[in-house]
Amino acid sequence: MASSDVARKSSGAKSTSDAEKRTPIMVARSPSAIKEALLRWCQIKTRGYPNVNVTNFSSSWANGMAFCALIHHFYPDAFDFNCLDPNQRKENFELAFRVAEEQAGIVPLLEVEDMLMMGDRPDYKCVFTYVQSFYRQFRDTD
Repeated sequence: MASSDVARKSSGAKSTSDAEKRTPIMVARSPSAIKEALLRWCQIKTRGYPNVNVTNFSSSWANGMAFCALIHHFYPDAFDFNCLDPNQRKENFELAFRVAEEQAGIVPLLEVEDMLMMGDRPDYKCVFTYVQSFYRQFRDTD
């Protein structure tokens, strides 16, 4: 074991790799900092998924693909993400909300019909609040 590792262990500090795995949302103090930290966490978890580009808590979630990518990141065997169609909004919302509830116990705070009615610009407060449930459930995983 390298001396730096011994020093890190004896001081109780986490290794760099452990620190990199977490996004310090709880360290953020202001509402805007918390929002930005949660957005960054979502971007990290959905990176590389086709048809998903999370840049906000509104239009980025409008077709359900970001919700599907987020839950798929944690439950990759629950469904085949590559078979999803961004134009099938209703099916995407239904799938993501169902898998989140059944697999992770995340209560569906959003209704599929409400998301469909909001169109291309869902209410960011609604999306933000629901996505916080995902963070609370998964913050200590990968």
